Amino acid sequence: MTRLHTKQKLASRRAVAPIIATLLLVAIAVVGGSIIFVFSQGFFSSAQVSGAPNIESMKFVGYDATDGTTILVHDGTVFAAGNTAGDGLQVGEKIAINVQNNGVSKVTLSEVRFGGNVYAYSSSAFAGAGNVYHVMTDNTTYTTANASEVQPGQQVSLVLELGEVIKNGRDAQAKLSTSSGSVFVGTVIAGQQSG
Repeated sequence: MTRLHTKQKLASRRAVAPIIATLLLVAIAVVGGSIIFVFSQGFFSSAQVSGAPNIESMKFVGYDATDGTTILVHDGTVFAAGNTAGDGLQVGEKIAINVQNNGVSKVTLSEVRFGGNVYAYSSSAFAGAGNVYHVMTDNTTYTTANASEVQPGQQVSLVLELGEVIKNGRDAQAKLSTSSGSVFVGTVIAGQQSG
């Protein structure tokens, strides 16, 4: 009788183990397949992007916000700004902010802010009213394009015609926003020159 009891015990153990093992193997296969599927979906969608990456990089390389009749632009030459010397930075006077596009594609500036004011891009001559800026490629040439664009590797000066009085020694932030949503910030100290 003892022998019969042992066989029943072994038979009952064997019947439970294969079912549990099968369920575990199916569960592991489903979870593993799901993980691989999710991983591969992200990989293939990003790998199928064609063309150059759209990474924008603008670097502030200097500025000239001195209280003089001329300002120094990015290439080291002097620009006759027409400012009045010795009276601080008044409305209509000009400063230069030098930037360089370190990215692989051109950057189109959608908004330029300086000291909290928004400056509009102008491809024509300065009006004297303030709150406009030009993109200068050298000390006499500013871009005449419909948009303020900076080509890859290009260094330019953003010449701002001030729309407010800025006292010497005051620091103001220059904030450049691009058409693709990137924002670059630099600090300019009125009455000083950098770079």
